[in-house]
Amino acid sequence: MSRVCELTGKGPMVGNNVSHANNRTRRRFLPNLNDVTLQSETLGRGVKLRISAHALRSVDHRGGLDKFLAKAKDTELSDRALKVKKEIAKAQAPA
Repeated sequence: MSRVCELTGKGPMVGNNVSHANNRTRRRFLPNLNDVTLQSETLGRGVKLRISAHALRSVDHRGGLDKFLAKAKDTELSDRALKVKKEIAKAQAPA
């Protein structure tokens, strides 16, 4: 399972562990990913996603999953999130 946020595309970064003697060894900084079920108001059901804690705060700030996906760039979204975005757009079109 890849360590990439499905909504923001945030993934691992690399850097150094620096000791007191200034020895440097390579390390990875992993994003804080959580498995969550977000409710879609338009679809009337929950959507399971693996997102970062930062993305979860952003979804709450923008007013829910539907509004977050409406403003999100397609290049940052995973295939599953992109599919949900298209379902939401299709459901909102006739309304």
